[in-house]
Amino acid sequence: MSQAPQSYDPQQYYASPQAAMPVAHSGVAERAAFLRLTYLHLAGAIAAFVGLLALLVNVVPPQMVIGMVSGYNWLIVLGAFMLVSWIADRWAHSATSLGLQYAGLALYVVAEAVIFTPLVYLAYVMEQTHELSIIAPAALITLFIFGGLTAIVMLTGADFSFLRGILYLAGLVALGVIVASILFGFNLGTLFTVLMIALAAGYILYHTSAVLHDYRTDQYVAASLSLFASVAILFWYVLRLVMELQRD
Repeated sequence: MSQAPQSYDPQQYYASPQAAMPVAHSGVAERAAFLRLTYLHLAGAIAAFVGLLALLVNVVPPQMVIGMVSGYNWLIVLGAFMLVSWIADRWAHSATSLGLQYAGLALYVVAEAVIFTPLVYLAYVMEQTHELSIIAPAALITLFIFGGLTAIVMLTGADFSFLRGILYLAGLVALGVIVASILFGFNLGTLFTVLMIALAAGYILYHTSAVLHDYRTDQYVAASLSLFASVAILFWYVLRLVMELQRD
């Protein structure tokens, strides 16, 4: 059995893709370095998202923000977001260009910040108008849920790959309901929001499990994107839930 290297150089593994291996079969040093890089990139993506979102909420004219969600405009925005997300994910999984991987992650962060702008703007207006606390509690709840689910996977080492089909089907159904609500103008309600939080929790379990078992040691950028996407979905619906409860 070959001895694990004393240090892990991600650039070395990237330069020689054949040297990279699944995290599940890598040595302790490689696995630890991969996890460290993945969560450092995740933290960086979240920080960039928060900064860009704060900028957009304060700079973009309210008329433009309202226009994004008026009529069928929101359906167009969602379609554009899905297309951009697909491109970003493809770039982040590039096996030939580290720069393209980072471009994919950056593109996805920008796309998330843009699509979050109307919701966060509305939450901000509610806070200022009614002297409520909405955004900060939602962020703390999101981090608490994400941290708890991450701990479950990391401490148990459980493989949640069996959730793939369930999450795919549930995601398609949820997307259909969202599109129908836009086309026919009905309110999704609090129950739908709670169900979407549960779906987002499932995504976190699945993607965190994939980080431990499925990714290669040179795919820390793609792994961080998948985790960031799951955290973003969770934050979206936790924020919606807090807003709905505050309205009541």
